[in-house]
Parts: sequence; C-alpha cells; structure tokens
Amino acid sequence: MFIISHSVSIPDGEIEITGIRAQGPGGQNVNKVSSAVHLRFNITDSSLPDFYKEKLLGLCGHHFTKNGEIIIKSRKHRSFEKNKAEALERLRQIIKSVTVARKKRKATKASKSARAKRTDKKTKRGRTKALRGKVNDLN
Repeated sequence: MFIISHSVSIPDGEIEITGIRAQGPGGQNVNKVSSAVHLRFNITDSSLPDFYKEKLLGLCGHHFTKNGEIIIKSRKHRSFEKNKAEALERLRQIIKSVTVARKKRKATKASKSARAKRTDKKTKRGRTKALRGKVNDLN
C-alpha cells in the first residue's frame, strides 16, 4: 500500500515499477545491473478519488502521457532501492501538488510618486544619452 496522505492511498498493484539500465558512471556494473527505475502509474484506472483524477488529468508536462499515465524515470543513485524510493517520492509529490490551492492574485497599482520617479529617471537618462553625441565647436 502506497500512502499519499492519511486518507488517500494507492494499492501496490496499480504502480508498475521496472528496472532499466542506467547511463553514466558505474564502470562495468552499468552494463550488467538494472539500477535505474521506470515507474508507470495510470491515473484513469487507479483507485484515486475523482477529485485527484480530474486535477491530475488537467496537468501537463513531460511526466504525463495523452493516455492518462504518469511516467517517472529515476537514475540518480547507483542502487535500485534508492532510485525506487526517489521515484515513489516524486509520484507522491505530484499527487500532493494537486491538493494545494493556489492563491488568487490581487491586482496592484503603482503609486503616483512611483510613476513620477519612473518618468523622471527616464527623462534624466535620456538627457545623459543625448549629451554623449558629437560636440560641435562654435569657434
């Protein structure tokens, strides 16, 4: 049982974890041992509550497929167990991120003095740049 929160959990049979060969350092061990992890989780066929399913299917990114699956690859560590734990933790974070309510943005407006300062700076800067031109000798 994969526990996400105190009220939500996923049965182990719904998460498919396979070992794949990792790239990078590791010597001959890289060619022999499947230490990287490929995790697949089908959102539509899962036992998650409908609220989670709707929100997860609304997300997009490189972890999500058009079929409603989450695919996570973990190859950071040299051991299969650590990569598996990391992949499961990333899955937990993705599912938990759906429950966080986003704050509504309040429209703000710059004060009169801030707008005046901005325009003064612009005119001052313009004058400075204008003085950089060629000097005409009137003699």
